[in-house]
Amino acid sequence: MKKGWFIFLVIVVVLAGASYAVLTLDFNRFNKERYYIQITQDGEKIEDRLDNGETMIRYGYKGDAVNDEGKHKELEFSANKQLRKGAYLMLYVNKEGEVTSYDEVSKKDMPKEAS
Repeated sequence: MKKGWFIFLVIVVVLAGASYAVLTLDFNRFNKERYYIQITQDGEKIEDRLDNGETMIRYGYKGDAVNDEGKHKELEFSANKQLRKGAYLMLYVNKEGEVTSYDEVSKKDMPKEAS
């Protein structure tokens, strides 16, 4: 009987841990290459019409980004709002070269090649 309770407890702990990981990990940032860019101009307004007739507005950006090793790459990404001119961003880029997410960072966090 004790063995059954122990196995049950182990299963509960494993499921709880897995649930916590799924709910807290951001897979858009996990295991991605990081590039840095400074926003120098307003984004291009993009309107997407949804199936239900609603219009979704986002803003497209394109520019030369640089990683920690100084490698440059032309990247495109969009945001759901107009980003602040002069803002420094860390872009998360997958293996296909698509930006999956971004975070605003301070100038001191930027590689010197990107500043």
